[in-house]
Amino acid sequence: MSISRTAPPPAKPSGKHAIPVPGARKIVDQHLPGFTRQLGAMLGAGMPIVACLRAMEEQTDHKSFKAVIGQVREGIEGGQSMSESLRQFPAVFDTLYCNMVGGGETSGELSETMARLAGFLESSAKLRRKVKSAMMYPTVVLCLCIAISTALVVFVVPVFGDMFKDFDAALPAPTQFLLDLSGFMRKYILYLIVILGGAIYGFRKWKKSEKGNYAWDELMLRAPVFGKLNRYVASARFARMLSQMTRSGVPILSALKIVSGSTGNAVAGRIVENAAAAVEKGDPLSAGLMNQKVYPISLVRMLQAGEKTGSIDDMMDSIADFYEDEVNTIVNGLTSLLEPLIMVVLGLMIGSVVIAMFMPIFKMGEIVGGG
Repeated sequence: MSISRTAPPPAKPSGKHAIPVPGARKIVDQHLPGFTRQLGAMLGAGMPIVACLRAMEEQTDHKSFKAVIGQVREGIEGGQSMSESLRQFPAVFDTLYCNMVGGGETSGELSETMARLAGFLESSAKLRRKVKSAMMYPTVVLCLCIAISTALVVFVVPVFGDMFKDFDAALPAPTQFLLDLSGFMRKYILYLIVILGGAIYGFRKWKKSEKGNYAWDELMLRAPVFGKLNRYVASARFARMLSQMTRSGVPILSALKIVSGSTGNAVAGRIVENAAAAVEKGDPLSAGLMNQKVYPISLVRMLQAGEKTGSIDDMMDSIADFYEDEVNTIVNGLTSLLEPLIMVVLGLMIGSVVIAMFMPIFKMGEIVGGG
């Protein structure tokens, strides 16, 4: 499929027209894919758009989403196009969604566009859940491990310390270290909590800044194992979004501008922005993506082949399928590897505390005898 370079800037809602939606994140994650799929099916069956939206409004349980659908329907009844009406709610219907709907309206293939959009949303949600589960498990277990170890040091170790303080003998070095650490933590626990809270707050604020977000995303791309996973996720998202937008008739420069802000990684987005600048000068997209540190060379070569044959959308779909399968393989491998590894680390951390506390008991005769 050939794609136009003409790129009128995509319309964006101004601040005064952007309507906030309570619970928008939950709507996007849980309700929007199903809404899009059902709407596409109704349109494909020949139902008018207003009747479709009225039916969806009646069957939706989520109060905020019901109100959103109702206002979208009212906008269409008032003479707006569907894409214009959707742009009032950027927290639910992002620029990619609205532009694809606008492309479907222009081409007269709105039902087909909604079906493709539903597939994209479902695929994105599945990919996001996969990656989240891969990173959530070790994070939760590590936090649990730290919490248990801290509780042992703060509450259990002092009990053993009281047992040993009457012994006129030097305690084993590991035991003495834990007793000293326990005393320090009990004395300064409030200060430590404040420092920890301040560090977390500072990190989150830094990460939300443009420079901090870029630096963190760059670190995540270089991290062992997880770096490869993040690169493949960015590649799958880039390919899937570009495929869906070009197939829906969105001009290539507009599509790249939207995709650059939706890859989920600032470094990957910056590379797409640079590639868009190269396309604007007349270079092929594949040339703009060559020799960079995120998108694999296999993606660039397949994109190059798609440009030569005029089937970029089909080629991008194939690329997205391939990298989504690779992500699944990596996630499954990580899960199998991390489960025993985390259990070993957990056992070592907690076991070290327990052994250090029982060492004096094992050497009770030596301690009581004065060494």
